[in-house]
Amino acid sequence: MPETVDKQATARGDRRERIEDALADVTALLRKNRLVEGLVHEQAAHSADRGKADLVENLVVRQNRAALQQKIERLHPADIAHILEALPLDERIYLWDLVKSAERDGEILVEVSDAVRESLISSMDTDELVAAAETLDADDLAAIADDLPQEVIDDVFQTLPVEEREQLRAAMSFEEDMVGALMDFEDIQVRPDVTLEVVLRYLRRFDELPSQTDQVFVVDRDERLLGVLPVSTLIVNDPERLVSDVMREPEVKLLQHEKADMAASAFERYDLVSAPVLDTNERLVGRVTVDEVLDFVRARGEEEVLAQAGLREEEDVFASVWKSFQNRWAWLAVNLVTAFVASRVIGVFEGSIEKLVALAALMPIVAGIGGNSGNQTITMIVRAVALGQVTREHADKLLRKELKVALINGLVWGGVMGLVAALLYKDAALGLVMVSAMTLNLGLAALMGVLIPMTMIRFGRDPAVGSSVLITAVTDSGGFFIFLGLATLFLV
Repeated sequence: MPETVDKQATARGDRRERIEDALADVTALLRKNRLVEGLVHEQAAHSADRGKADLVENLVVRQNRAALQQKIERLHPADIAHILEALPLDERIYLWDLVKSAERDGEILVEVSDAVRESLISSMDTDELVAAAETLDADDLAAIADDLPQEVIDDVFQTLPVEEREQLRAAMSFEEDMVGALMDFEDIQVRPDVTLEVVLRYLRRFDELPSQTDQVFVVDRDERLLGVLPVSTLIVNDPERLVSDVMREPEVKLLQHEKADMAASAFERYDLVSAPVLDTNERLVGRVTVDEVLDFVRARGEEEVLAQAGLREEEDVFASVWKSFQNRWAWLAVNLVTAFVASRVIGVFEGSIEKLVALAALMPIVAGIGGNSGNQTITMIVRAVALGQVTREHADKLLRKELKVALINGLVWGGVMGLVAALLYKDAALGLVMVSAMTLNLGLAALMGVLIPMTMIRFGRDPAVGSSVLITAVTDSGGFFIFLGLATLFLV
């Protein structure tokens, strides 16, 4: 097992190096191409023989563009998407204009981030978008439908066969955090009363099997799921046996309106490659595959990281200044208010600080350790909520446990800092105040670290959004107030 993990890690490292090499090559070719175009154009402007200059310009530019296109055409759509995301807006659009083709545009648009997709779509006309969208399956098209102009969706609807049109309408009806949004419709169905030989002949009629096909689904005439037939079982058994003799119960049955988090947990728990998706009547409507689950988990992780930093949505790193400002201003404003509150708390105790300068040096320690402890608690609870391990009913137990942890940490590390403060400033009373303040602020951090996410869950909000900003605000203001208040009472 460790050897397999090492091989997978090596493969990921090799792929990362290839992408980085490709990005470096494309960036160099892009800049060379832009430079050559500029130089040739400048020379042509001063050339006496305008026709000859135009010929030279076209030849050189075409050669450089051909080299760039050749480099890009050898790359996977996901790698092209990565390169586009790593380029400034002008170079991105320049490259996109070079590589655009109806056959690959759709795949690349699916792979790029939402923010970058917006910039690419804005550079395309309606006919180009329709041509790209028509190459996509219903589930992929639904994934980017919100970013496409309505007239493009309408045109694509008109060109689709009735069955695919219904699939697209169904896929677009699900919210992005539902199993139905992860579902694809490329499932293979067989009847229980046929032989394995019939199933094998049926599979050979496909040009290629759908991606991640590790099992086929056994259904009755009403398309109700009866069981699954793993491909490995199909291969090793006697072709004359009936499907009903060798089929198995599916390890997991997903409902299309369930939360996608449930599917992600099931895939992780049972090491699944694919799983059937059912409607409320137990009819098979599609399947979820591990690649879609991995994409969902990655996207959810990125959202939580952004939310903890107070960013409202994913941001293109090369977005305009105004767009970046719009994405960031809200929580910065909240942070400014909380910082002002903390400063006013300090202002209340200005007289105490003037009389005992050591307070100014020690109070950031009290606030800082409280913020760190609170963020640890919130991170743990947000993760547990995402994994379905915590509900509101557990709040009391969590609170008691976290308060006990805070008490131990406060006495241990508060004792250490109290001893340091007492020795440094030759004041035993200051050391005792330090111990008390750190213990109380860690208790406050534990209290808020549980209450903030639980309160957000109660009101149907994402507990990750802005939690770190709020806990820092509370522990800063609370830490300053506790420490300076105790110092005012017992030292000044």
